[in-house]
Amino acid sequence: MFALRKTAQAGALTIRSVARSHIGKVRSVNEDRLLDCSDHRLWAIADGMGGHHLGDKAATMVVRALAQLTETPEVTRSQSIIKALESANADILAMAKAAGHICGSTVAALHVQGREGTIFWAGDSRIYRLRSGKLERLTRDHSVVQDMADRGIITEAQGRRHPQSNVITRAIGIEDRSDLEHAVCSVMAGDVFVLCSDGLSGAIDDAWLMGLLTTSIDNCANQLLNAALEAGGHDNISFILLQVT
Repeated sequence: MFALRKTAQAGALTIRSVARSHIGKVRSVNEDRLLDCSDHRLWAIADGMGGHHLGDKAATMVVRALAQLTETPEVTRSQSIIKALESANADILAMAKAAGHICGSTVAALHVQGREGTIFWAGDSRIYRLRSGKLERLTRDHSVVQDMADRGIITEAQGRRHPQSNVITRAIGIEDRSDLEHAVCSVMAGDVFVLCSDGLSGAIDDAWLMGLLTTSIDNCANQLLNAALEAGGHDNISFILLQVT
């Protein structure tokens, strides 16, 4: 398990980040990867999939492609981030072809400029925003159970226990194009953002998550990790908390 803590200035706003990544209680390899580039106001979660250690390599390729954007004086606009993820998509496809195995990675990324954030995602890694006591999920899972819930076939609670709960419908490195989704959100003083892999969101529901986001993000991070482990720790558990002041 590792932990990170950083601080960034975003216009008149200050954003402090705390990150955690834990292998969990069941998996033999941690296939989650985190990107916490607070100096460039760019954060991301990638959750790899694929045997023969290809999943962790795929997730590494995703965060590495985003990290390379920070080598310029400023992280550029949305198109550059999309281009970086499409490049990672092509690289993962080539790796999978050479290995003869399918592999890929989810991604959930947030880039903040001033008081505006842009989110990018593929798969079931999530981004939440807590504002004025209300927790909002800013991403929609690209997954079989989310599609079923949207059609009213199952409830969100049933989806958590469904045998296909880990089957995603989009990822980086699976198709010729990543089919990445992106959206814009506002960023205000007092906001808390959560970027997480499904090792956290699959272990604790949204109500439980909101109930734990009640103290400093350092304490929250410890409580979230402990809660996911106590719930079974069946998957790798990774998240980044961002506190805006």
